[in-house]
Amino acid sequence: MPVQQFRLPDPGEGLTEAEIVTWRVAKGDTVKVNDIVVEVETAKSLVELPVPFAGLVTELHVNEGDTVEVGTPIISVETAPGAPTTVKDAPAQGAVEPGIEGSPAPKVDPSVTGAVDEEIEEGKIGGTTSTGRTAVLVGYGVKQTEAKRRPRKAGAATEHFPTHNPDEFVPSADVALGDRTARAPRAPQPVVGREPGAGRVLAKPPVRKLARDLGVSLDEVTASGEGGVITRADVEAHVSGAPTNGAATTAARPSEDGHEERIPVKGVRKMTAQAMVQSAFTAPHVTEWITIDVTKTMELVENLKRDKEFREVKVTPLLVLAKALCLAIARNPGMNAVWDEAAQEIVVKRYVNLGIAAATPRGLLVPNIKDAHTMTMRQLAEAIGALTATAREGRTQPAEMSGGTITITNVGVFGVDSGTPIINPGESAIVCFGTIRKQPWVVTNAAGDDELAIRHVTQLAVSFDHRLIDGELGSRFLADVAAILEDPARGLVWG
Repeated sequence: MPVQQFRLPDPGEGLTEAEIVTWRVAKGDTVKVNDIVVEVETAKSLVELPVPFAGLVTELHVNEGDTVEVGTPIISVETAPGAPTTVKDAPAQGAVEPGIEGSPAPKVDPSVTGAVDEEIEEGKIGGTTSTGRTAVLVGYGVKQTEAKRRPRKAGAATEHFPTHNPDEFVPSADVALGDRTARAPRAPQPVVGREPGAGRVLAKPPVRKLARDLGVSLDEVTASGEGGVITRADVEAHVSGAPTNGAATTAARPSEDGHEERIPVKGVRKMTAQAMVQSAFTAPHVTEWITIDVTKTMELVENLKRDKEFREVKVTPLLVLAKALCLAIARNPGMNAVWDEAAQEIVVKRYVNLGIAAATPRGLLVPNIKDAHTMTMRQLAEAIGALTATAREGRTQPAEMSGGTITITNVGVFGVDSGTPIINPGESAIVCFGTIRKQPWVVTNAAGDDELAIRHVTQLAVSFDHRLIDGELGSRFLADVAAILEDPARGLVWG
């Protein structure tokens, strides 16, 4: 009986690895085409992988908690003689669409095997090239177009790492195109003390980007990867001053006395940490606060809960804030902009993709509501409900987290009054919504006299990029949001 190997598919967007989260099958199980066999977590989302052939599971090659590179065999299935290994119109099932020959092959450096180069663009799911490469993960992949070929470069068959393209993927092991199988990886050999100008530093594009973000020269980093490739761990170890041996940590490690525990940082949490470091040390942050009486907002929330139009959706003060923010941006469009460093320009977005920060067991996710500025209150309520539910289940897709223009972080759900949030990368402002408390508040009565009353009070804060948002603009925006929460009727006038 032939045995087919299913390899970890290529997620695209520069991602080169994924963590095995949960196996849905075991050795000896029988599977059908498109049965979900495993859940994996990339640096952007949790996805389910369906197997592209039917038969008996003979081997699980990796364990739960392992982080594996694209193209690594993860499961073997014994199939019937002559069984097809190509699935043409397999449903994505929220995760993948399998490719040819059992599973997609990793991105390949043509110089390893002497093959011709391919230029493949990212785009639609399900697109295939003349070599059979298929878009495999939802939200990632290649366009539905044929590959363009160009002549093989001289000496390409002997150079393992080309120097003509600084952003070209560098494989971690030799890969054979004919049978799409990777040779067993060689033992990592640390490479120490590179001299400047002594040949090109070997590193994958995400590692190069990390080094740039952290201000690290790759010439100074000790490489522990196979063939002298610099890994993320090498760059991070260089920054912290810690030694590295290239070994990946796959589980929490308690200290000998039990007083400490080391937890590996990977997946979504790792990507979030890197993004926050980049944002904090790239955009000059300014934060402003305002304390407001939101009693009328709380009355509106209670009224909407009783309204039959909102009977099937969750109505909270966050919904009113989301609507108020969209209205305030219409009055202060400069808040919904981004700094283009390369062009030295400010790009004002004429649409609002509203990010809602969601704390999940796998880390902080910031999916966004596309075109929130066009939505009614009811539509916003539905969108927020769907967005947060999906995020807490860990099934937010990459497309739902890209393209955001401004974000709300709701720390009030934890009983926190306010904070100084870090701007989400690619945006220029983030609003922090604190808890709502009943407090004594000075109000003016009908006679024009001041008196104390028990009111619902909260704090709002906004952090913004001071390169393009000055204090006046940031203050006017925050004051407008606060004014609508103090009296939602203003939204009828400004809307």
